[in-house]
Amino acid sequence: MINADRIIASLIMISALYFMWHAVSLPIGWNGLEGGPGGGAFPFWLSLVMLLCAAGVFWRSTSGSKFQRFAFDMSMVKPIFLVSVGLVFTVFLTSMIGAHLAVFLFLFWYLRFVGKHSLKLSVAISVLTPIIMFFFFEVTLKIMLPKGVSEPLFLPLYAMFF
Repeated sequence: MINADRIIASLIMISALYFMWHAVSLPIGWNGLEGGPGGGAFPFWLSLVMLLCAAGVFWRSTSGSKFQRFAFDMSMVKPIFLVSVGLVFTVFLTSMIGAHLAVFLFLFWYLRFVGKHSLKLSVAISVLTPIIMFFFFEVTLKIMLPKGVSEPLFLPLYAMFF
């Protein structure tokens, strides 16, 4: 298990360095002309976080940590499978119904049926997350997310903010 940790952590660190190398071909700082981050900012900084996390996993596997006794629990196969299938459907639906509706459906399904949370909490998080996504990406950063068939629902919001 420790060797697997080292191998996967090494592959993730190499991937992160590769992503960072490509991200610097675009501006990674704040773009004063357009009033937002450069095109390479998110890929670069997220890859840096990925590199640091993978380095932490690698370091943990080399130290005499108590976490080395970890073993894979077979009861986790079903939840991992359910989340993976849900994410595949979310990516598939994003181009058809839009990112906001796809995220809403995924979160509701995940929270209510996989996580077995209350209906109130599931609805609250599933509704608030796409709203926050809209304001963060589209209003603040001016990054338009795919809308699919839900595009007409956003026209009044575009009129208010753009």
